[in-house]
Amino acid sequence: MANEKTEEGLKRVIGVQGLALSIINGVIGAGIFALPGIVGTQLGAFSIFSYIACGIMLAALLLCYAEIGSRVTSSGGSYAYVDAAFGSLPGYIINWLYFFGWSVLGSAALLNVVADSLAGLFPVFGNHFVRGIFFLVLLGAIAWLNVLGAKQGIGFIKGITIIKLLPLLAIIIFGISKININNLHWDHTPSLKIFGSTTLILFFAFAGFETCLGVSGEFKNPKRTVPLGIMLGGMVVLIVYLLLQIVTQGILGADIAMFKTAPLAAVAEKIVGPLGATIILIVTAISCFGSVSADVMATPRSLFAVANEGLFPKLLGRVHAKFATPYLSIVLYATLIFLFAISGGFEKLANLATAAVLPVYLAVVLATVKLRIQKKNTTERSFQAPGGWLTPFIGAASVLWLFSSQENNVILSIIVFMVITCLFYFVTKLYNKRKAV
Repeated sequence: MANEKTEEGLKRVIGVQGLALSIINGVIGAGIFALPGIVGTQLGAFSIFSYIACGIMLAALLLCYAEIGSRVTSSGGSYAYVDAAFGSLPGYIINWLYFFGWSVLGSAALLNVVADSLAGLFPVFGNHFVRGIFFLVLLGAIAWLNVLGAKQGIGFIKGITIIKLLPLLAIIIFGISKININNLHWDHTPSLKIFGSTTLILFFAFAGFETCLGVSGEFKNPKRTVPLGIMLGGMVVLIVYLLLQIVTQGILGADIAMFKTAPLAAVAEKIVGPLGATIILIVTAISCFGSVSADVMATPRSLFAVANEGLFPKLLGRVHAKFATPYLSIVLYATLIFLFAISGGFEKLANLATAAVLPVYLAVVLATVKLRIQKKNTTERSFQAPGGWLTPFIGAASVLWLFSSQENNVILSIIVFMVITCLFYFVTKLYNKRKAV
């Protein structure tokens, strides 16, 4: 079974442990370095409930992904699920939303966390011109590394994964004894609007689990691997995040607003002194840089694949003669991240990225519902999320609530983007049809 080949010519080699670890690696260690400060400033000790709300939403979405992922076993993740349920046009729109809205904007947001972290040690990184040069150098290095080959890219990411996880676990273990229980009490309940908008920003740290499902065509026994892998990974993510927020809020208390851009560094300083803060700031920069590196390695492959299907410019389907990598897709993708990284800070870009990925989640939930209804007319056995129809309802309602918490101009921008993508789809189809004739 381990070496079974799919219709795509891929080998099924990824098991439950591999998928769970991929999710933990892909989600933990990016926005969480900055978000406890942002959330704590807005909600105070009440921020714990924001994590619980995200946990409930995450569970519902994970269960929907687990159900549909056990049925649709081809590569592509969210795109493949929506395409299987609703056809090529909705799948195409979802693919664009995920690629541009989440991947590009998300990586641009993380680059700003890198600069913010280093600014705590070297104030010069607060200068916009210096940040721009810094982003250019970083992205140039990442692009060059990935043009050289996937082997070099994945080797770099493995090392960073270890570097970023160990300090987070250390903060939890050694920080619990430093908690002041009075800092975990709240004296007022925030309005629903503030709670919703803050939870939307926080959800940025939970999103991204579906990226690992892009290799769904390489899972061993998908009907078992997908449900167990993503639920195990999701549980670990939620527990680590909740404990980090409790420790951060419990140690910093009302002073958390003073450390909005680097709260975990401030906690580390309280635990082991100035050296701890320096270590966390450096690890934050390395961690976020590693997440961007992983994205630059993986996402250009989707550009390359769609270009070979004729829906993106053929140039993006070119392979380097020596290194056998989609070099033009890599360079273009890194360029897009750079342009957006210099256009805004972390909070603004994280907000936009989260808003863009929400329609993707909603489409997957609806696709789960449609395929579940179709399943009733077949004898096929596959995983079904517990909770009956309540699970997809919670998932869809959560997404709509978070989306409604966005500013009107952001919602309008997402809608306009989807309309333009739809038009581009039909123009591309018409062009390809005429070219074939």
